[in-house]
Amino acid sequence: MHESQAVQQSYQAVTVPRTLSRRVSSQNIWLSYGNPDNDRLARRANQVQPEILESEEAVGRAQLEELKQIAESKDGDIVMILLGGRGAQAMYRIVGELAQTSEIDDLLGRFHVFTQDALAPMRMDNSLSFVRDFERLLGDAFFAKVKSFTPMQTQTDDLEAELTRYIEKLEALGGIDIFFLGLGPEASDASHLCYIKPRCGATVSDVAGIIPISQSILEHHINKFKVGGSPVTERDEAECRAATHILTLGPGAILGARRIVQSIVDASTAPAKRQCYARVLETELADDPKARAKQLDDNPGLWLRLHPNVRSLVLPDVMN
Repeated sequence: MHESQAVQQSYQAVTVPRTLSRRVSSQNIWLSYGNPDNDRLARRANQVQPEILESEEAVGRAQLEELKQIAESKDGDIVMILLGGRGAQAMYRIVGELAQTSEIDDLLGRFHVFTQDALAPMRMDNSLSFVRDFERLLGDAFFAKVKSFTPMQTQTDDLEAELTRYIEKLEALGGIDIFFLGLGPEASDASHLCYIKPRCGATVSDVAGIIPISQSILEHHINKFKVGGSPVTERDEAECRAATHILTLGPGAILGARRIVQSIVDASTAPAKRQCYARVLETELADDPKARAKQLDDNPGLWLRLHPNVRSLVLPDVMN
């Protein structure tokens, strides 16, 4: 692996290794760097502005333009977090087709690609694994041309050690340049980002976590893969339903990314997303740090409101 070139932006890549600390909140394990980052928690809340596009294809092309723009904004390598599920499938198809030509080879050759969450324990070749879905959509040429691809390892006896290695690699590469996010529905019109669940105890400094799985998450995960066209065998579905934990990036990773691109394209098949997205847009975040932290834990979709550089791409039916 070649060393990254100097980044010509207002941020500095991480040069001094930091030590991850471990915290347990109820049954949830969270990994973080140092003490809580109260400055991030106290950020002025932004107002997410929905950008309504006419089709999933248009969303995919807008996402591809984001990749090109971030490549133009800096020199050297680019760290990208892939989005599972429906939100970026159109972009992946477009990129997969381009990867079979030489048109974007220079761009692909700069990417360090990471996944953002996973169900575990589960075989890495399970058709309900995000990795298999990425391979199906992006194709062999994409993975042959990117600089590196790092999934969360779910076929292991030590999930915490594997997640630690994953985070340390992300840290060593200088952090996240572009983070593709969706929005998952939860009870009472709450929502999750990555798989940061309501009341799982995630704080502003937590970069990754291991949380117990719920039946609602399993159903949502399996359904979105089937709707998205993944071929699911009975064996794979049975193994998926036996998963006990979720590996996920945390609020610290989301807020530390230089650019967030959110997409919501599946309100027709997941209608609860309409109400939970509306709540993200309309909630007034408290000024008091303790009250704000409780709001964010109750409704993790609100973490997006503390990021200063967000683009939210949606289809018209999300706003109905």
